[in-house]
Amino acid sequence: MDAMSLDPKIADRLKRTSDGLVAAIAQQYDTGEVLMLAWMDDEALHRTLTTGRATYWSRSRQEYWVKGDSSGHQQWIKEVALDCDGDAVLLRVDQVGAACHTGDRTCWDTDVLEPVVGERPQ
Repeated sequence: MDAMSLDPKIADRLKRTSDGLVAAIAQQYDTGEVLMLAWMDDEALHRTLTTGRATYWSRSRQEYWVKGDSSGHQQWIKEVALDCDGDAVLLRVDQVGAACHTGDRTCWDTDVLEPVVGERPQ
């Protein structure tokens, strides 16, 4: 994994897992819909920042993948932000078609749990 091309000011802020990755959450830029979670290393983040397309690191295949290259369901970058700890990246994207590998629009709509709903005090 070549981290040399990521701006050092960004690279220095990242807190990576032991295998060099940060969580990347994709969100539809205009509706706020949370689409998916994937993983990035420095090179994937660099490619994302410089190409306008979401690029991730596949932990199972051990290779980079540009979202939509094989499925046609591209993610076009609108904004990228680091969280306050530097251990997660938020990609605000324009999603074409399904974001989830199952063919669903989002990865978060098929296994909804039933929590006790909390109410904030008055």
